[in-house]
Amino acid sequence: MTVDYRQMLKDAGVPTTELEMDKVWKDLNIEQGSVIQNDSTWSPFWKLITAIVTTPCKWLVDLLADTALPNTFLKTSSGIWLDIFAWGVDLERKNATFAQGFLIFTRVNSVGAVTIPAGTIIETPSISGYVYRLITSEEVAAADGELTFQIPVKAENSGAAYNLGPGYYSILPRPIPGIASVKNESDWLDIPGADKEQDEPFKLRAQNQFSAVGQYHHDAAYTADISLFAGIRPDYIYFEHDAPRGPGTANGFIMIDSGAPSQDFVDAINNYVRDTGHHGHGDDMVCFPMPLIDVAIVATVYPVAHLSEEKTVALLQGLGDMIRSAFRENSNYEVTQTFPFSRFSLSRLKEELHLAFKDLQSVEFSLNQDIVTGMNLPELSSLTVELGE
Repeated sequence: MTVDYRQMLKDAGVPTTELEMDKVWKDLNIEQGSVIQNDSTWSPFWKLITAIVTTPCKWLVDLLADTALPNTFLKTSSGIWLDIFAWGVDLERKNATFAQGFLIFTRVNSVGAVTIPAGTIIETPSISGYVYRLITSEEVAAADGELTFQIPVKAENSGAAYNLGPGYYSILPRPIPGIASVKNESDWLDIPGADKEQDEPFKLRAQNQFSAVGQYHHDAAYTADISLFAGIRPDYIYFEHDAPRGPGTANGFIMIDSGAPSQDFVDAINNYVRDTGHHGHGDDMVCFPMPLIDVAIVATVYPVAHLSEEKTVALLQGLGDMIRSAFRENSNYEVTQTFPFSRFSLSRLKEELHLAFKDLQSVEFSLNQDIVTGMNLPELSSLTVELGE
């Protein structure tokens, strides 16, 4: 529902435009028996009224309709007004966090030892013109006979945009002797990156707080506790009731912007809920990463006629990145994303691809029906973007 606060003022009899205000002043002038008859636009009297009455009144009406009234209510408040609203229910915005996890380094051969120094940079290919970088957070030495090994990394900057899907972090801008490749796997994130909490998820937490006042034995209380963790919104938490492990038990399935969180991250949530007393007496509440279902897609792309080779390559790369964004592997495109308990429309995805890429004539998917989900989230097991004949 969209609330029209300006119309609310009109319905209350408040003039909201300069013409309406001028009419009110003229009617009052007549009612008071004023002898001033010159109502011309150039009349010194009406120019004075406009300067000292109409213009300030218009400022006040605009302030009421566009700022004061919308920020009187949680549903339409924003910015610092929302911060004050949330303070009233004992909430503050969550700060931005840095993505942290590990990458897999593969050696040319397993003979001898090799050391990767702290501060080593690993990059992504350009995604919508931006290159994301991770930095190794400690020095790691691979022993003789060890072909692959893990190295802890941290994002160069804070934010959810660094929570990229498998395979994106794959470039060593400064090659390291003895290292054949580097990559991030699907479960590479130990701690997801997050932006400073935006208005919409902050509103959801504040709204939930009204239901969580008891703090025990109901979904709202657990939602309030779980959504304290960076990157988790109240609408990203799904509960399974009906005593899955017997009376007094429930499960919570959690997702983040980049899909399912790592088990280590969920373990930290379980520790907070279960081991530090943030649960109802007798409750047995366990959180799990949102279950995933594999989806394999082949996208056959038909560019507009006579497109140059360079633009064709860019088109294929862009389409691939946007499709991956729909499956939550990056956040660089405005595209409808997958959700549990929903129908992911392939026809809608095609429409959005056409809107985003003017050089696209047509695209066909190997899937012939929409993706319908329950308590699970679609994940790309493979994506092939190929040029049509």
